[in-house]
Amino acid sequence: MKPVHLIPALALALSLAACSGEPDQPSQPANDAHADEAADHGTEADEHGHEAGEIASTVIPAEIAEKSGIQTRPVGPGVIADEHEVQGLLTPVEGRVAQVTARFPGPIRSLRANVGDQVRAGQMLATIESNLSLSTYSVAAPISGVVVERSASVGGLAGEGAPLFEIADLSQLWVDLHIFGADAQHIQPGVPVAVTRMSDGETVRTTLERVLPGMATASQSTVARATIDNADNQWRPGTAVKARITVAQEPVDLMVPLTALQSMDGQEAVFVREGETYLTRHVELGARDATQVQILSGLSEGEEVVVAESYLIKADIGKEGAAHDH
Repeated sequence: MKPVHLIPALALALSLAACSGEPDQPSQPANDAHADEAADHGTEADEHGHEAGEIASTVIPAEIAEKSGIQTRPVGPGVIADEHEVQGLLTPVEGRVAQVTARFPGPIRSLRANVGDQVRAGQMLATIESNLSLSTYSVAAPISGVVVERSASVGGLAGEGAPLFEIADLSQLWVDLHIFGADAQHIQPGVPVAVTRMSDGETVRTTLERVLPGMATASQSTVARATIDNADNQWRPGTAVKARITVAQEPVDLMVPLTALQSMDGQEAVFVREGETYLTRHVELGARDATQVQILSGLSEGEEVVVAESYLIKADIGKEGAAHDH
């Protein structure tokens, strides 16, 4: 048997290992490190748990949306009103209040009306025995209206010209509105007024008739006056009211009700319905009034926007985001 020469074989093996072996501390390629960093950024989420670039949305079946009171309306053109909200009082119309007096002095024998009674012109209200003729004469209502005051009693003595009743025709009432400061310079007769009763929110629309030249002494305000119809006697003199005086109106291409707005990710947003899906749409706002706001960008005419119970959509999207986080 020939002897095996181990040294040349071992030297060859070490040489091959030196050429093909991996380094002791391998380095990661630079482009792989950037890829990992990009992946980390790609999974960042907003406050609702939605990834960057993802449109926050939720799906609500039609029957559930209806039961929840969710309503939509197409986006379209409209008018934004420049309005001033003021307060005031209802008063009887001047010239529609009459005093009922005795023609001759004497004892009052009868009274035929009480405060709050509706009376007609010519209706007998009282009888008085004249001290001059010792005969009884009647006192009649000079106008039709409501008895707002009675200052006589049966058996009492009526003086000549002394008031017995006060009657007011309340089928119309004045609305005296108090305007302060520079607002008085912008309000002119002929503009629309919405008058609201503070006690129950009932509203009637009318037109501003005049701005009185003087100042109200007690409040140092300018008084603007309108007239409202009161044929059903539902409005009473002395009632406190508030009113919105529309100074100007500006047509806009797109607008939505203020009820459509919600804050999402620190921005104003609305929710657009597509079938049973509700999508978040960030919007840029323009002019607004007490109920509507102009949309400058973010919506197109005809899109269905949630206008009632929009906070339910926001809450549902928030729930979806929380589930997404888990």
